[in-house]
Amino acid sequence: MSAARRVLAVLEHPDVKFGMWASAGTLAILIFVGFIFPAPPSILFLGAVLGSLNALMAMGLVLIYRANRIINFAQGDLGAVAAVLAVSLIVGPRWPFFLAMLTGLVAALALGALVEFTIIRRFARSPRLILSVATIALSAVLAGVQLVIPRFFGYDVAPQNFPIPFRFSFEWFPVVYTSSHLMVLVAVPLAAAGLGAFFRYSRAGVAVRAAAESSDRAALLGIPVKRIGTLVWVLAAGLSAVAVLLRAPIVGVSIGSVLGPSILLKALAAAVLARMERLPIAFVAGLLLGVLENSIFWATGRTLVSDAGLFFVIIAALLLQRRGSVSRADDREASSWSATREIRPIPRELMALPLVRNGARAIQVVVLAVVVLWPMTQNGSRVNLLGVGLIFGMIGISLVVLTGWAGQISLGHLAFVAFGGAVAGRMSQNGWHFFVCVIAAGVAGAVAAVVIGIPAVRIRGPFLAVTTLAFALATGSFFLNPEFFPWLVPDGRVLRPVLFGKFDLESEHTYYVLLVIVLLVVMASARSLRRSRTGRVLLAMRDNPRAAQSYGVSPVRARLTAFAYSGFVAAIAGSMYVFHQHALSTTILRPEESIRAFQMVVIGGLGSIPGGLLGAAFETFLRYSPFTKVPASRLLGSGLGVLVILLFLPGGLGGLLYDARDNLLRRIARAKGVVVPSLLADVRVDEGASADDEAMALNLEGMQAGVDLELLEAR
Repeated sequence: MSAARRVLAVLEHPDVKFGMWASAGTLAILIFVGFIFPAPPSILFLGAVLGSLNALMAMGLVLIYRANRIINFAQGDLGAVAAVLAVSLIVGPRWPFFLAMLTGLVAALALGALVEFTIIRRFARSPRLILSVATIALSAVLAGVQLVIPRFFGYDVAPQNFPIPFRFSFEWFPVVYTSSHLMVLVAVPLAAAGLGAFFRYSRAGVAVRAAAESSDRAALLGIPVKRIGTLVWVLAAGLSAVAVLLRAPIVGVSIGSVLGPSILLKALAAAVLARMERLPIAFVAGLLLGVLENSIFWATGRTLVSDAGLFFVIIAALLLQRRGSVSRADDREASSWSATREIRPIPRELMALPLVRNGARAIQVVVLAVVVLWPMTQNGSRVNLLGVGLIFGMIGISLVVLTGWAGQISLGHLAFVAFGGAVAGRMSQNGWHFFVCVIAAGVAGAVAAVVIGIPAVRIRGPFLAVTTLAFALATGSFFLNPEFFPWLVPDGRVLRPVLFGKFDLESEHTYYVLLVIVLLVVMASARSLRRSRTGRVLLAMRDNPRAAQSYGVSPVRARLTAFAYSGFVAAIAGSMYVFHQHALSTTILRPEESIRAFQMVVIGGLGSIPGGLLGAAFETFLRYSPFTKVPASRLLGSGLGVLVILLFLPGGLGGLLYDARDNLLRRIARAKGVVVPSLLADVRVDEGASADDEAMALNLEGMQAGVDLELLEAR
């Protein structure tokens, strides 16, 4: 082989290519930062030091994603439990510093194995979307554990000040590096190099890589896939523990808030830049994002601007990444993020029966009467809380359309709600009519949702979820910050008007009736959308994009239509919320509330409108129930409750409701002697069906087989 060919062969090696692109990207970003946000070299180096901690967490996210194809929202909390334990041991029983840190690390490794064995394996056959929501619930449980641990050592919260056994100080103007920074400079390279050596030279590391590529092939080769999965979670928990333990001496211990995007989203952004695949790229991206964040902070003196910068970096990276060819395996992986249980309407054969038809109408009338009449007997404060539940019901319906029907995951949906509330509140203060404010808010929300939904044309699965979460963070800290956009955010109290000179909306009962009317209109429009051609196109694109495109369906138009409608409804809910609260509430500006809203709909059931409403009712109960007032019990109770629901009710509360309905309809059909194929298709003996139902199902299958045979003979 000639020297030129040898050089070309070396340059074509993936690792060499990565090094070239990483070096070029590093140089480009540093030049960009130097021109836009000039900062001294010591500030850039400090950003790389802090960014290396996020890089370790990003590597853990990539490991979990490659093994389980999920976003692990509990990644930060796995390490936070270790940090709280270590700090409590240092300050309480006065354990030696390094012994306490080692104990925290071992506890994190054990916790990772426990989580994989007790929770992740239980959701092995569940859609990836459900498993990701389970990690959100797990993060709430771990946050509750962080609040409980210090009480065993006589503290209300984990101590923030603790001694370090050695002193080091080095001034590189204007930064003074201490022993805390020195530990990061020593430990992070060792952890990264050790992880790389583990994957390259150890048999277990090679097995992890093989299982990540294809678990089925790995199992055929005799690799213990389950044990490998446990090992991956142990490694991810260890990386998170190292990152949070090293972070604690610098900025303190975050209690119950590691789920918050202020920390986790930086690691998620680095993982997304690596397309959740390449560990080296994730590490370098974490370093560069740390440099960018610190440079912006140095130039502006505010961390809020860096949130917007992080959002634009994610958007640019996703849009500029090469799409490449999409295989059927990729389609199946994406669909696993949007798998929902389809809810069938009452069969026509049974709706023709007066008993079923009149019974369904009677149930609707009773529910409507309870929702409208019962609150009229309550005091104003109770009615006010019930109104919040109705507004969250509108938000739930908008998420059912976007995620349940269109298959697009939005973890920052309350940002659209906030934009709608800001527009409506500001216009109301400028003297516009109430209904004009509401419609204008809906249009603003639709436009914002379409702009954010443009990456959905190219990217599916978890990447869009991270984008919307970054948008929620930027919205709360930058876009709807009166310091930066005073003309957009309402200033002062937003008054409720008097409609038609007769209905004073300042009355809680009157405004509640208006909320019921708006919710009914939203429900009717969503139901009409589901029955229209647009609704059928959305479901077709969700379940089988290739087949839908073969019939001339435009995926761009279908997905952006879902975003526009969902953003419109969410912004309408936001406009009602700003009048309800008399201000733009800071609650909907917190990104973690957007994650809770998405979790709410998954709990209720993504497949139907009643599921979204049930999820809103469940969330309202968790927020305002007197049983969940204590912070630790609220976090533990809600997280454990969500895990139980996801484990035993994969279809959500709505699925449970429709199962009860179908069982009742089967009894009626059997009593009336009506054969309903759509009801009998799901009957199985192992599901507890009666012998009569099983016999009817077998007869139906036999009849269908006979029809197929006759058609075949005719051909």
